[in-house]
This record gives sequence, C-alpha cells and structure tokens, in this order.
Amino acid sequence: MTSTTAVNQPPAPATSDLRIWVNGTLFTDPESATIGAADHGLVVGDGVFETLKVLPAGPFTVGRHLDRLTRSARLLGLPDPDHEQLREGIDAVLRDRGYEHGKIRITYTGGRGPLGSQPAFGPPTVVVAADASPPMESSTAIVTAPWTRNERGALAGVKSISYAENVRALAYAAERGATEAILINNAGQVCEGTGSNIFFIFGDEIITPTLESGPLAGITRALVLEWCGGREADLTEDEARRADEVFITSSLRDVQHVHRWGDQEFATGVKTAAAAKIFADRSTAALEA
Repeated sequence: MTSTTAVNQPPAPATSDLRIWVNGTLFTDPESATIGAADHGLVVGDGVFETLKVLPAGPFTVGRHLDRLTRSARLLGLPDPDHEQLREGIDAVLRDRGYEHGKIRITYTGGRGPLGSQPAFGPPTVVVAADASPPMESSTAIVTAPWTRNERGALAGVKSISYAENVRALAYAAERGATEAILINNAGQVCEGTGSNIFFIFGDEIITPTLESGPLAGITRALVLEWCGGREADLTEDEARRADEVFITSSLRDVQHVHRWGDQEFATGVKTAAAAKIFADRSTAALEA
C-alpha cells in the first residue's frame, strides 16, 4: 500500500538539543510538544513570533525582543504577552544546554478560536523553543524576489506567523544559489529581506530603508544604526545597486556581507567587516544591549 506521506519531502532532522516549552510545560521530546488543532495560529495564522540568538553567555537582547513581541501582538489585537512568563520559558529551554551558540523561537497565538477569521476565543498559546545554531557565514548571496511587499498592508512591520509569503520567496532564492530574497515594496523602493534588513554603504555613509517603506523594525538593524552610525533613506533597486558595499542584518545573521546580488558582484566588504566587528564586540559585552 502506498504511503500518503510526500515522498519527495526530506525527513525532519533529529536533534538532541531541541527543547520546547508550551504554556508552562517543558518538553525534551519535540514530538510530545503539541497545541490544539483549533488553535487560531494554526487555523488562520493569528499570531506573532520572535527569534533571538543565544551566545555562550546567554540569550541576547531578550528585553528588546519581548517589547517588539508586545508591539506586534497589539497590532494584531492580541492580549499583551506576559514577559515574566516568557522569561521563565526561556530559562527553562536553556537550562543545562549542551551548546554555546543557539537560537530561541517565541511563538504567541490567539489560542483556541473559530474555524475562520473572527477573533480567537483565547487564552493565548505561548511556545518557547530553543536549539543549537552555529554562527552563520560572514558573507552571502541575495536575489530580488519577483513579488512585492505591501508597505501599507495590515501586517507591514508586524512579525506575524503568517509567513508563507516569505517561505515562498526564500525558496525562490535558494533555487538561485542565494540565502535571502530581497522584496521591493509597491512604491518601487527596496524594503527588506524575508527575514532580514538590508543596508547600503556609499563611501563612508551607511543607509537602510525607512520603516515607512514597510520593513520590520529589526533589533540588529536598530543596534547597527546606534553603534555604527547611519541613516534611513528610501532607494529604488537601481539606486541601491550603485552602493559600494551591501550587507544584511538579522538576529541570527548579525552583520552579513553581501558578495552577490543576483548577477552583480560587490566589493570585498572592508567597511562591512568593520561594522560586523563593532557589532560582535559590543553584543558580546552586553547581553541586554
């Protein structure tokens, strides 16, 4: 009898490091950690999330991430997350960890709800998961996605779990030998990557798209602007590609040089390397930056 499992799908990777905490209960067996089939996050994507990195000294910028989780929840009309509860979850999944570098994923949904787009019944579902995650390469390739980002949509700037659009764009990038896809907004301006912010260096000046153009207000983005200087400006793709150097940022990428954008090669990234060093030094020195 033929199995109904998709034969072309790779098996889920086995890991002994993954820990998942759901509504106050810690699971060391990922298969045992479950949420209800009527959870509004599963049914209609009614939820928000955060991803943050774990350094040898502990999780980085927890306070900033929890504050952004609250902002995203409010924009979706969800109750404010309980930061003390979330910190308990973070402590639980990191206790006795056997790795130095890792990542934490916080998922916060409306909880049980109708089989439609009406508001969830609640109470919210809270999931905190942690796993090992080695540092990424210092350089990468990107492409421009064939789809646009709606800078005026209800989810603009919200870290929503409704991520299928980003999944599709990231697959498009992978098919072309890149690790990130850059989205242009409906006004023709460079907006963001599927899970990153983008920066351009012109001479000694660092520029990143404005928040009004629709990107997520990245934690690493904000710290780069604070620690390395720079300004916000909206650029078309043609204008952006005239930069001397390009880099992207995220909680797991940190400051990552772009050596290729589509078929265009970029400089070796001397100024990007300087920004990356500043970020690495300061983030190591202060977990609650």
